[in-house]
Amino acid sequence: MQKILIAPGRYVQGAGACSQSGAQVAKLGKKALVIGGKRGLGAVEKTMKESFEASGVAFVKESFGGECCFKEIDRVASVAKDKGADFIVSVGGGKAHDTGKMAAFKLGIPVVVVPTIAATDAPCSALSVVYSEEGVFESYEFPPSPDMVIVDTEIVAKAPTRLLVSGMGDALATWFEAEACYKTRASNMPGGAATEAAMALARLCYDQLLEYGYEAKLACDADVVTPALERIVEANTLLSGMGFESGGLAAAHAIHNGMTAIEEMHQMYHGEKVAFGTLTQLVLQDSPKEIMEDVLDFCSSVGLPITLAQLGLKDPTPEKIMAAAEMATAEGETIHNQPCKVTASDVANAMMAADALGRSWLALDKS
Repeated sequence: MQKILIAPGRYVQGAGACSQSGAQVAKLGKKALVIGGKRGLGAVEKTMKESFEASGVAFVKESFGGECCFKEIDRVASVAKDKGADFIVSVGGGKAHDTGKMAAFKLGIPVVVVPTIAATDAPCSALSVVYSEEGVFESYEFPPSPDMVIVDTEIVAKAPTRLLVSGMGDALATWFEAEACYKTRASNMPGGAATEAAMALARLCYDQLLEYGYEAKLACDADVVTPALERIVEANTLLSGMGFESGGLAAAHAIHNGMTAIEEMHQMYHGEKVAFGTLTQLVLQDSPKEIMEDVLDFCSSVGLPITLAQLGLKDPTPEKIMAAAEMATAEGETIHNQPCKVTASDVANAMMAADALGRSWLALDKS
């Protein structure tokens, strides 16, 4: 199998990056369709519009519908075509970005991703997670890597801290899933084997989280940009994005996908569910106690959920857990990249065991 590593065409990160965005995107065309939700666009619209227009780029705004589903992808592509856009700019969070990437791919035009939060690793990836209109996972789709990613850390620092922490939860899975794929020689997202560079990025992502995660959370609480916050934004966005994509996915994200079948968890963010999926993966693969404790300690320190109750499921009936487990182990799911065969019963048991570990850890923390 050939080794494949993919990455965004350009990555720009720093305080005030949006004020310089016009000069960056001018290389891509003269008219941009800019999509985003009210909060995301509201945070950057004035600054970006001024910067775009100063560089001779027309700024055409369109509201994002809120869900990355095929209906919304088709709608955004239709608007971009009708407006004569040379490229699409997606502003906000992961679902807006996934929609923008797919719409641009459909039209064969470039896409620029401008995250206003660091809540997932979606911005840098050649991947879109498509849901139903009701928010239930449907499929992975594979548009090209974004042509450009622009991250203004001043904007990220002012977003709710829970979003940054959710991004840490998403990033937490990167090393463990890449390592599982490496052991089994499973294909990464572009269909090749992981390069050593991808594995190094995935490991660096994990190390940065453990060393700087708590400090970055405190900085975000205070709405300020610090070196720790810059490191964690890069870990959540670039390192995790390249690490999962060129390293591969395994159990943690499949378990997340399974948990979308549990109605009580619909209010939880992607990374919050992935964090519990990571803990469940560690149980499944019988990871050493020291690693389990490092993950439990990290999650507790930054506020990531380690129990089903913290995810909103206060009554984890066998039927609900098995529904999630069966979805997580469906044919074609990434859980089958694990080094051993995994059944729905294995996942259900591991979820309950992970929950018990989390509850035990919280009890020790309080004592």
